[in-house]
Amino acid sequence: MQSGIAVVVAVSVSMLAGAAWAEDIAPGDVEFADGAVSAALTGKPGDAAEGAKVFVDRKLGNCLACHEVSALKKQLFHGNVGPSLDGAGTRWEPAQLRAIVTDSKKVFGPETVMPGFYSLNVGVNVRKDLVGKTILTAQQVEDVVAYLETLKE
Repeated sequence: MQSGIAVVVAVSVSMLAGAAWAEDIAPGDVEFADGAVSAALTGKPGDAAEGAKVFVDRKLGNCLACHEVSALKKQLFHGNVGPSLDGAGTRWEPAQLRAIVTDSKKVFGPETVMPGFYSLNVGVNVRKDLVGKTILTAQQVEDVVAYLETLKE
């Protein structure tokens, strides 16, 4: 009987640890240090394939509106406002990529035109139905970071 209790206790502890780890970091609680966000925003690793979908989705990341990526040459309308992201996985560490996608203004300064995709600091005249919402979810940020990491030179 004691071994049954031990199993229940071990499973309970494991579930509690998983539940604590499963919660996303809220946008206002993301910690930036030296242009990087070291802690993952979720307890689940990013999925590069999902990140590529978010990256090209005109209603989500819409990253191609400003950036060119040679690997996505079949997609239409690559922009040139931001730098080409070819080699992004070589130029930046994952923590730096996470910071840039989360809130580029904290990395590049308030004048950058790149939005903060996981930030509530979005300026004035925000549509009422979007107040208090981020452009991307924490998991979508992790997915985009995973995708950007695959872009090696």
